[in-house]
Amino acid sequence: MIHQYKLNGFNIVIDVYSGSVHVVDDVAYDIIQLFCTEEKETIIEKMLDKYSDEQDVTREELEEVFSDIEELKKDRKLFTDDIYEPNAFDLKNRHTEVKALCLHVAHTCNLNCSYCFASQGNFNGERGLMSFDTGKRALDFLIENSGDRRNLEVDFFGGEPLMNWQVVKDLVNYARSVEKEHNKNFRFTLTTNGVGIDDDVIEFANKEMHNVVLSLDGRKEVHDHLRKTINGEGSYDMIIPKFKKLVESRGGKDYYMRGTFTHNNVDFTEDIFHMADLGFTELSMEPVVCAPEDPYALTEEDLPKLFEQYEILAKEMIKRKKAGNGFTFYHYMIDLNHGPCIYKRISGCGSGTEYFAVTPWGDLYPCHQFVGDEKYKMGDIWNGITKEDIRDEFKSCNVYSRDECRDCWARLYCSGGCAANAYHATGSVKGVYEYGCELFKKRIECAIMMQIAMMEE
Repeated sequence: MIHQYKLNGFNIVIDVYSGSVHVVDDVAYDIIQLFCTEEKETIIEKMLDKYSDEQDVTREELEEVFSDIEELKKDRKLFTDDIYEPNAFDLKNRHTEVKALCLHVAHTCNLNCSYCFASQGNFNGERGLMSFDTGKRALDFLIENSGDRRNLEVDFFGGEPLMNWQVVKDLVNYARSVEKEHNKNFRFTLTTNGVGIDDDVIEFANKEMHNVVLSLDGRKEVHDHLRKTINGEGSYDMIIPKFKKLVESRGGKDYYMRGTFTHNNVDFTEDIFHMADLGFTELSMEPVVCAPEDPYALTEEDLPKLFEQYEILAKEMIKRKKAGNGFTFYHYMIDLNHGPCIYKRISGCGSGTEYFAVTPWGDLYPCHQFVGDEKYKMGDIWNGITKEDIRDEFKSCNVYSRDECRDCWARLYCSGGCAANAYHATGSVKGVYEYGCELFKKRIECAIMMQIAMMEE
């Protein structure tokens, strides 16, 4: 399977199963497009008709292009076969150790964001804070179920985790006190809206947090429209100085500004550029996922505008990098030389198998986006997984379990997409959130184009 597209002056050909990326001229691009469907002589005649006048292309040159394509095919860099499908389900079944937990230390929040999937922090349930004993047991559960995996990841999440800050600190200290005896290494992440950031948070986060995720939607008017305080006031002016202080104290690394764009700001690149102009260089901007009837829900009419925005973003990032003031955009981070292993490419994030969310009361869910849905409560941290059927459902959830993915060129980049988004869009974790797929494919096209442009530079 191959995928071809033109972007920013490049003719790009992706060989899906080998991962090879080729940049070709117009003639080779057209020949590759016809290579598997038409006879060689027919293709040559078509190319002579199309190019002999404007580019003075000869039959000998076309024969040479054919020879190059055949050589690439022989070297398994073009038109390669899929060798992964027979092992896809076996690969997923091999990995049963737990590698990460999302600890919901607070099911409450000090903001009242309109689009919040967590229903302003309580996940459509009761508000509550995780106790130290529950959190301690969650860390023990992770250690006990991690097998010989050394690096373990814990995200302190909410609601707003800084509303239970002392417990966060105590849990980190507990993990540090036991990790060596179990031959483990904990890597902690803090996800916060920034309201509660103070000097103590900054000092402790810089010492212990492998990464800090900061919620900011961009321009003041965009951010304040949906990310309001409990009193209905915008939060931008309150959090920006705190974010700047924290990021500066971390040396400008090991953090992410994470925004959400909606129907209200389909020109989201302006929000990304705003954050970059504020001095933030590690950026992420996610499309909102919500009910179609919500006024800020993205629409089909928005798609062409969003595609254009992703192209604008990629071109501007190239320009800024050349000028020495570049920034990172999470969805454009792609490694064409190594990249994720094939297991990761097939299986995705590991939700429901290697990764779980833990509520303040110790209940286990496949990930934070399932919390509050009783159908997907899998067990708890004291008794472990008690609903094996749910785990089995997620074990079988990969790029080959979705019929819609079978002919998709991007499937080994997206790993089948987000199970939670698929569930909320279709009612099944093996479904496909088609709107998200369209955006993802555009992002990958832009990310690969950027890599090519920087290599040429």
